[in-house]
Amino acid sequence: MMEKLTVIIPAFNEEHNIKEVIESFLWAQEVFVVVDDTSNDRTFEIASSFGNNVRVEKHEYIYSAKQKNWAIPNSKFDWIFLMDCDERPDEKLTKEIKRILENPDCDAYEVKRRNVFLGKELKYGGLSNDKVIRLFKKYCRYEDKRVHAEIQGYKKLGSIDGYLKHYTFKNFESYLSKLNRYAIWGAEQAYLNGQRANLVNIVLRPIHRFLKQYIFRFGFLDGIEGAVNALLGAYSVFLKYAILYELKKSKHSKSLNIK
Repeated sequence: MMEKLTVIIPAFNEEHNIKEVIESFLWAQEVFVVVDDTSNDRTFEIASSFGNNVRVEKHEYIYSAKQKNWAIPNSKFDWIFLMDCDERPDEKLTKEIKRILENPDCDAYEVKRRNVFLGKELKYGGLSNDKVIRLFKKYCRYEDKRVHAEIQGYKKLGSIDGYLKHYTFKNFESYLSKLNRYAIWGAEQAYLNGQRANLVNIVLRPIHRFLKQYIFRFGFLDGIEGAVNALLGAYSVFLKYAILYELKKSKHSKSLNIK
């Protein structure tokens, strides 16, 4: 007998994505869409249009890990699959999730992702081997971090065949907005971890990021898309450390309860 599954989908202004991502998991016993309470497009209405097949709730958003860690214990079933709105499972991944749930031998499983940027699937730059833990038991939780939190609390990690296709780019306006948010969250987390920025961080770390992604990991083989992606990656690193430098001089640190 297959274990019952809750699919959690955190969402913020995802009216262009939410219908398709929900439809890709309607076979699950529960689809739980958690909408950021500041979302101001039709995400909530579109998700609610599925009726009893989909559970939709608005919840105060602080940062990603807190949102997910609120949703996990509020899910109905003991197995969770976490989906971002800009991801889609391929047919093989869907079949493998169902197969694993017939007789799971681990309590967490990682999934491969293929990143699509400017309409092209990137095969180099270190982006083709992207893996994320997405299927896990309900007792697992995300690290309490503002950005790039990972699942912890599992005892044995497995992997699932198939992949998630990750559509990272809608347009430059939304991409840059997301990049800026992550740079701010990354800087805040770094500050809380006791890191401080200096001239070396601000100047050399972005250069290192670009060289690693574009040259040493062969991002140049992805053409213009690879170049643009590597440059934006370097910019995000620059922005993170510039903000981190500003935090130590700014009253903004008080809003993070930093002393």
